[in-house]
Amino acid sequence: MGDPLLSIPETFNVAEYFVDRNVNEGRGEHTAILFQEQKISYREVADQVQRAANLLLAGGLVRGDRLILILYDSPEFVATFWGAIRAGVIPIPTNTLLTAEEYAFMLHDSGARGLVVESSLFQKIEPALNQLPEMKTVWISGQPHTGGKNFEDDMALAPTLAVMAATHRDDPAFWLYTSGSTGKPKAAIHRHRDMVYCLESYAKQVLGIGPPDITFSTSKLFFAYGLGNALYFPFGVGATTVLLPERPSPEKIFETLLRFRPTLFFAVPAVYAAMLQAPGVDTSVMRSVRRAVSAGEALPAPLWARFKDKFGPSILDGIGSTEMLHMFISNRPDDTVPGCSGKLVPGNDARIVNEFGHTAPTGEIGELHIRGKSAAAGYWNRPELTQTTFPGEWTLTGDKYYCDDRGYYWYCGRTDDMMKVSSQWVSPLEVETELLSHPLVYECAVVGAMDADGLTKPKAFVVLKPTETPPREIEAELRTFLKARLPGYKVPQWIVLAKSLPRTVTGKIQRFKLRSPTQGAGK
Repeated sequence: MGDPLLSIPETFNVAEYFVDRNVNEGRGEHTAILFQEQKISYREVADQVQRAANLLLAGGLVRGDRLILILYDSPEFVATFWGAIRAGVIPIPTNTLLTAEEYAFMLHDSGARGLVVESSLFQKIEPALNQLPEMKTVWISGQPHTGGKNFEDDMALAPTLAVMAATHRDDPAFWLYTSGSTGKPKAAIHRHRDMVYCLESYAKQVLGIGPPDITFSTSKLFFAYGLGNALYFPFGVGATTVLLPERPSPEKIFETLLRFRPTLFFAVPAVYAAMLQAPGVDTSVMRSVRRAVSAGEALPAPLWARFKDKFGPSILDGIGSTEMLHMFISNRPDDTVPGCSGKLVPGNDARIVNEFGHTAPTGEIGELHIRGKSAAAGYWNRPELTQTTFPGEWTLTGDKYYCDDRGYYWYCGRTDDMMKVSSQWVSPLEVETELLSHPLVYECAVVGAMDADGLTKPKAFVVLKPTETPPREIEAELRTFLKARLPGYKVPQWIVLAKSLPRTVTGKIQRFKLRSPTQGAGK
């Protein structure tokens, strides 16, 4: 692949590339969005995008202003996201599952001058608005509310022709907040060119996406993963996206698969596990899917195998990040290794750095650093963290990996999750993969815990499938099972049978909660 940036002019507005280009190249009548009972063409999307751009400008926002979006996956989200970029306003897609305190922090931190929010979520936002003198206009989507303008009414009145802001390809286009596993959220600043790079390098070269495809992502548009899957990937080639505003329960997922017959399906490991556990499923629901993709956290090989056996598709696992916007390592349709993240996505480079700051030799575990042109420009208002995470050309992922002699990358855990036991590194994922091979284990997580001597030992939290076997017998059986498969120092000293595991809204296991004193060794 040649460098896609070479064909991007310096004056470049990415809304024109992903929206207007589809109309200009003759795809105006092609279906862009399938949403509930609606079938929306690219020409209709372009019309709504221009209305949204004019709405924002009429509301007092100017180029460079920030706009918080707290919207469900919907045509309104699509129109407002692209409309803001068209107008030179910076949209900030925001998680719809946060607390009032988290929303207040983001509103203050971003200095947003505009807000578009679902009416059902407005009560969480309202207390913070009185403390935001810089806020120019609030639009409420859905039911009318005295706390702001009605989004749908203003959209209906907005003109359908809007000027395209003459932005530079390296200007900020949108922000995405990320918090990792702990700490206050920080906003990754992405440029106009970044989405084009991810489209060209991953969506086209790994997924082979094209106009006939129909994408369905269970990860929402406010996540970096979902934003690519369900918006700029399909829009980049004139394909169709299916938008689901509700929570992606297994029942809703199966209903959507049967109704819209997507060809590209995106989820996280927790969703794949939930689909496997759902009762009474027609195993042919995935027959339209030519590519199933997983990201967010490593997909254990036993889960991969169970899903393939039941539903058919071979899941393409990979790793990306909010900082890099989308995937930089991935399995391929013709080159899939279960339990492995795959190989580098074209256009990306990697190095693995050991604890002494040196490049690790093949097969040695270290921290993964990535170099690629989709990297964020930095974090908003976090100069020290920006310098730490983006030193020079590299992005530090905080993930522990090793690369084997065939060029495959193997995830070992987050830097904070790795543990040294008897002076040797132990990867939580390795132990978890073996546990998941046991027929009674539904899901599990392994963390480091201190024993009575203050030494770190593995501790496993295990959620079981329905069984009548007494807990003590199961614990003994699991310990015997692991001893036959792992070196002694990797076998958990404690096995805790749990009803569930703490997870983030993205489905990632919150291991720091499992390491807390309330989950101590004797628990």
